[in-house]
Amino acid sequence: ELGIRIPRPLGHGPSRFIPEKETIQVGNEDATMHALFADSFAALGRLDNVTLVMVFHPQYLESFLKTQHYLLQMDGPLPLHYRHYIGIMAAARHQCSYLVNLHVNDFLHVGGDPKWLNGLENAPQKLQNLGELNKMLAHRPWLITKEHIEQLLKTEENSWSLAELIHAVVLLTHYHSLASFTFGCGISPEIDCEGGHTFRPPSVSNYCMCDITNGYHGVDEIHASPTGSIPVSICTSSPESVCEVEALMEKMKQLQECRDEEEASQEEMATRFEREKRESMFVCSSEDEESAPARDVSRHFEDTSYGYKDFSRHGMHVPTFRVQDYSWEDHGYSLVNRLYPDVGQLLDEKFHIAYNLTYNTMAMHKDVDTSMLRRAIWNYIHCMFGIRYDDYDYGEINQLLDRSFKVYIKTVVCTPEKTTKRMYDSFWRQFEHSEKVHVNLLLVEARMQAELLYALRAITRYMT
Repeated sequence: ELGIRIPRPLGHGPSRFIPEKETIQVGNEDATMHALFADSFAALGRLDNVTLVMVFHPQYLESFLKTQHYLLQMDGPLPLHYRHYIGIMAAARHQCSYLVNLHVNDFLHVGGDPKWLNGLENAPQKLQNLGELNKMLAHRPWLITKEHIEQLLKTEENSWSLAELIHAVVLLTHYHSLASFTFGCGISPEIDCEGGHTFRPPSVSNYCMCDITNGYHGVDEIHASPTGSIPVSICTSSPESVCEVEALMEKMKQLQECRDEEEASQEEMATRFEREKRESMFVCSSEDEESAPARDVSRHFEDTSYGYKDFSRHGMHVPTFRVQDYSWEDHGYSLVNRLYPDVGQLLDEKFHIAYNLTYNTMAMHKDVDTSMLRRAIWNYIHCMFGIRYDDYDYGEINQLLDRSFKVYIKTVVCTPEKTTKRMYDSFWRQFEHSEKVHVNLLLVEARMQAELLYALRAITRYMT
């Protein structure tokens, strides 16, 4: 009657990929989850949808929230408004308007200059100088050299200190990988964010004629109907998807037996790595549905045409990054901890939780050792970045990860903005949503560690 437009949520639940009734409902959580929700709310001023999906794995969520809180709000080399602006720059590289919008609000809240939000060229030169590193870390981290580091540390009045640069690098890699999680799990924007609401007129029944003409009836019908809330592909135990789980477990068993019987030579292991690295270049998404960003985020970064390219294409040969020469455990961890105390420890804990997290289940099976599968996923991601473990047999990857799963992994890790619900639904069809979210945690942490390794190695080379 007053002519006030009332926003109504566009989606149902925190994820577009996971039916709302299969997520943890606020109010039904246990004491551990309740404490995490309280921490998240205290840190962010809201209970965001990332938290509501991550809470499938409370142990990981606790580590994630602790790390993010430390990076954004605790004592550190960078001022608060710089931290949020770097978050905006990093999320914008993947057109992740969800994260950009959250950090625009936080940036303003901590006293950031609104003019900077008109475009990167309006930010201080020091932040503009970070644009090149942001771009390479997000799309082609193997190209980062000590010369790139030198340019940032030696540009007279706009130079970065080593401690500031480490803080910035950790923030950039954190938000690149969080963009992967956001797209990989189909995180929906909250009602107060762009793309999270509509101004439909209210109606007496659940929807009115204007809803139907605007094409909104589908979602409401699903939620109104008692039987229609789960997509058919999830709730139907089709024979081939049950076979898929059995076949995967059988392969794991066979690989374990082969491993026990004989070990491949170092030359053979190196050949298998090169073969897998080459093959990963031909895994590409067949989807044409590119999602246009809800808000124009491209103003927050330069060189919008720069994107992911496989590292050995177009006659370029990038030398393999051998973990034996530069690893997180032996080199990266101590460098980060020395220049930005406690962060190395927090990251290390988060990597370990994601990598070792297991409930010993696979779909409907219990008491399963999934370590072989988790290692294959982690090493496949590092292989796509040209990173090799001398003691790993890369032949296992082709045995354990099928093509649709590889397409999903590569899309979420390299071009997350192109991830679609069809890709999410098409891999591991018989597995629980919590298991698919777990896959995304592995993708996020393996990607973040790969980016960090390249950046930290370049910083170490500069220092020595």
